Amino acid sequence: MKSSGIVGKVRLRDNRWVKRRWLDFRNGHGIYLIFFLTFAQFVTIQYRLLLDRSPMFHSIPLWAFTVAFVAIYVSLGEIIGYWHRKTQYNVDNQTHFDQNRIGATLQLFLIDLIDGKITEEEKEDMRRYLLKIMRQSRRPIIGTNEDRSETRHKKN
Repeated sequence: MKSSGIVGKVRLRDNRWVKRRWLDFRNGHGIYLIFFLTFAQFVTIQYRLLLDRSPMFHSIPLWAFTVAFVAIYVSLGEIIGYWHRKTQYNVDNQTHFDQNRIGATLQLFLIDLIDGKITEEEKEDMRRYLLKIMRQSRRPIIGTNEDRSETRHKKN
């Protein structure tokens, strides 16, 4: 059941607000808070496993171990991250590109359009295809006035 008027706009705005707050929470939790908590836990576990049980290193305090461990671990992480960025991103991007049927269809369509190989019927087919995708995404359709009026008429 669709709501209309001001009530519908308020609900839609409230729903977006809740979704944005949920996204912000997930990002803050998953990217930052859990990262720092698990890293602190990791350092503590390493201290207990490596030093606390070894009589030779028993006198090293947790803070000194943490400083040395973080310096070594972060440096190693940066080196591995740099290697990954320089060698693996191209592989990742190529794999995603190879699996992107919509992107390939659009690129081929643009090449054919530039070369003048596209008929008016093919243009309209592509327009309908893209409008269908945009309607499924539940985002506002940005395009020509013709596109917007076409979607309004179909919804009513």
